[in-house]
Amino acid sequence: MAHDHDDILSDRARQLLRVLVESYIRDGQPVGSRTLSRDSGLSLSSATIRNVMADLEELGFVASPHTSSGRIPTDRGYRFFVDTLLRVQPVDQLAVDELRRHLGAAPFENSKSLVSTASQVLSNFTRLAGVVTVPKAQGAAITHIEFVGLSDNRVLVVLVFNGREVQNRIVRLDRHHGADELKRAANFLNEQFVGRTLDQARAEILRQLQEARETMNAMMVEAISVAQQAFQQDVRPGLEYVIAGETNLMGAAHLNNVDKLRRLFEAFNEKRDFLNLLDQSLHAEGVQIFIGQESGFQVLDDCSVVTAPYRGDDGVVGVIGVIGPTRMAYERIIPIVDITAKLLGSALNSRL
Repeated sequence: MAHDHDDILSDRARQLLRVLVESYIRDGQPVGSRTLSRDSGLSLSSATIRNVMADLEELGFVASPHTSSGRIPTDRGYRFFVDTLLRVQPVDQLAVDELRRHLGAAPFENSKSLVSTASQVLSNFTRLAGVVTVPKAQGAAITHIEFVGLSDNRVLVVLVFNGREVQNRIVRLDRHHGADELKRAANFLNEQFVGRTLDQARAEILRQLQEARETMNAMMVEAISVAQQAFQQDVRPGLEYVIAGETNLMGAAHLNNVDKLRRLFEAFNEKRDFLNLLDQSLHAEGVQIFIGQESGFQVLDDCSVVTAPYRGDDGVVGVIGVIGPTRMAYERIIPIVDITAKLLGSALNSRL
């Protein structure tokens, strides 16, 4: 994520902002001049601190609640803190060993059972909501293709990868196809594409459509056309995630409003907005942090989302992360998400 790194703050203002954010994250109370003076290590008068706070408020880094003379950080203040002032705490070795042990002991009927364990473990370690996408199958080999006729000229395409990962996609065709036609088309495609990845299958489809259409019979052309629709759909309809620890959010001060929680939990169930957000992280490098309104989804205005991609043998296959209030312990959460992503990738690769 690209963000402004404001160079307009003096060292004194940066130090006071850092102390304010850390104090607010720790205690959840607006921070006054006395606390800033005591914890900053700066020899400043209360009047000077109030002047600096007024400047920070004018710049949009802090805000004054109506009920208090103290200040709280804004989304912009959190962003500057995370990008510029944060002192990340490394995850201690005992915690790393425990994370590795949990992931290593997870049941593995399929990759979804492993990511379910990962989301629960991440939730337990952070005391927030843990979310993990099920590994995408683009790098996996196709082992079976099947078509099932539906109403309104629609066909359910069943794709099996690596003998166990199943993706279902629905395509709409120009006309009705009987069961025998679909069976013959599936048989032809199984001969053509089993053992190939999705990217390889797409390339072969284009080659055949461009070079051999005149030599194919009608059934072959129809089968290739159906495969083109199934294989070239946007990846997001096939993206799926597992979430654990949603109830941890009920204790967060900014999220304990019943209506806010209801909307947030409804969004978890609908998944659409979160899939879009996680899809952004899928194509990014390293840890990504979305603070408040940065996510672009109103339901997350009081939340921060910290994500990291995890890798398979063929590159990035999924995203792991946590969802919590903007007032989260970023210095602890960020490295936990980062190391869990690395350990999940290792656990996944060791079982494939």
